[in-house]
Amino acid sequence: MTHTKTRAWRMAAGAAALALAHTAWAQGAPAPAAGYAAAPARPASGGIGFSSERTVTPIESGPWRGKRLPDGQPDVQGHWSNTIANHNNFTDPQGGIPNDPQARNRKPLGPREERAPSRVSDPPDGQLPFQPWAAQKVKDFQANFNNPIQPQYIEPLARCAPAGVPKSLYWHGYEIRQFPGYVVFLFNSGTRIVHLDGKPHLPDNIKLWNADSRGHWEGNTLVVDVSNLNGKALLGRTGEFTSDKVHVVERYIFSPDNQRYNYVATFTDPEVYTRPWTATIPAKRWTEKDKPNGWHFEASLNTSTGQPVLERDERICVENNGGFGRGAVAAVGK
Repeated sequence: MTHTKTRAWRMAAGAAALALAHTAWAQGAPAPAAGYAAAPARPASGGIGFSSERTVTPIESGPWRGKRLPDGQPDVQGHWSNTIANHNNFTDPQGGIPNDPQARNRKPLGPREERAPSRVSDPPDGQLPFQPWAAQKVKDFQANFNNPIQPQYIEPLARCAPAGVPKSLYWHGYEIRQFPGYVVFLFNSGTRIVHLDGKPHLPDNIKLWNADSRGHWEGNTLVVDVSNLNGKALLGRTGEFTSDKVHVVERYIFSPDNQRYNYVATFTDPEVYTRPWTATIPAKRWTEKDKPNGWHFEASLNTSTGQPVLERDERICVENNGGFGRGAVAAVGK
C-alpha cells in the first residue's frame, strides 16, 4: 500500500471512529455522580465514548516502590488517558457544550450532582476565579461558539493547533515515553518534553503552545514547573483561557500499582484571574488487554518483532474537521 493510500485509509478510519464516538455521546453515556471518592465508579475499558467514570480516585504523594529505569526515574511509560470526559466542557466535564443546538437530540443530562466533578478542585465551588472582564469574554465565546462570525470564536483545535496545557491531557489518549533526563508526552496535538537535567527556562520572550517544562521526581510524583505558554490555547470548547504570563506548577502523582495517576496543577495568572486555582485531572493506563476505541486508546499491536509492542496510530488533523472544532473555520475563512 502506498504512503498516500495509507494516509487516506488512516484518515477515513479516524473519521469513522470519531463519528462513532459522537454517536455514543449523542445517545448519552451513563450519568456519572459528582465528587471525589475513594474508588472509581467503574473501570474505563473498551468501547466508544468520552465519559467513563464519575469520580476522582485520590492518590497520595509518597515513595516509589515500582520499577525504575536505568537513570533512576520511576518507569511510567505507556499509554494513558483521562477517565472523566473530553474537552467539551471544562468545569462540567460531562455536561456537554453550552448552548449546543444539537443538545435537543441527546439524552437529557440529569442533575449536575450526578455527573463528574469540575476539573477545578480549588476554589471549592469548582469555578474559575476570573476577573470580570475575563468572565465576560468566556460568556461571549460560549454565546458565539456554535455560530462563529469572528475568528476569536473558533476553538484553536479546528485549525489543528496544539491543545496546550492542560487540555492535551483530556483531548485524546496519549503516550508517555522516558529517556535519560527527559519525560516525553506524545499527544495527538503536539509533543511536550519535560527536562529533568536542571536546565533553566527559556527566555521570557519565547512563547510556545505546549510550554517550556522543567521537572524533577519526588518519590511517586513528577513535579513540573511550566512557563512560556503563548496564551493562545483554550481550556475547552467552553472558552476558558489563560494569558501568556501564566505560571503552572504540575504534580503527576502515580498510584503504587502504576495503573493510574492524578494530575494536580496550580495555575497562577494575575492577568486573568483574581487568585491562583488548581486543576485535578485523573488518568488511567491502557494496555494491550484493552480494546482500542478511537478516543482514549488509539494504538495498534505490532507483533512483527516476535514481541507484542503497542504503537500509536497516526492521527491526522484536517482543518475544519468537525471533530476538532465543530467545523467552524469555514464560517470566517482563514
